Formats: sequence, C-alpha cells, structure tokens
Amino acid sequence: MAHLHRFWFSFQNLPPFSVLNVGCGVTAYTYDDAVQILKNQVFQQSLPACSVIEDIDISTLDENLVRPNLGVVT
Repeated sequence: MAHLHRFWFSFQNLPPFSVLNVGCGVTAYTYDDAVQILKNQVFQQSLPACSVIEDIDISTLDENLVRPNLGVVT
C-alpha cells in the first residue's frame, strides 16, 4: 500500500511579494506526483528553481503564517 508524504517546496527567484516566497506544501504519494500537482495547480508551467523537504515536520513551519493556513494534512 502506498503512503502519502508531505512535501515542502521552497522557491528561488520569485517576485518580492509572491505568496509563494514562504514556500508551498503538497501532500502526494511521490516526489514526481507532488511536482506534477504544483505544475498543474499552481504554476501552469514548469517549476521555478526550488528545494524540497520530503516528510516535513509541520512543527518546523512558520507558526504565524503557514501553520494556521495548512488545512488537513493527513
């Protein structure tokens, strides 16, 4: 049985006031699935340069901006 993973993407070279400057989380089965979701739902094109953390510990994310807006992550 496949398990879902929490991926956290941090992007480089975005416009200064982009909401994605804090990063973007995606729950998916694989890294490739997560990238495809971002391409289709957020960017409608290729991803900008980024780094990714797989199975991110949610408690490490910004407690004032990110965590209150996460929604369901399981």
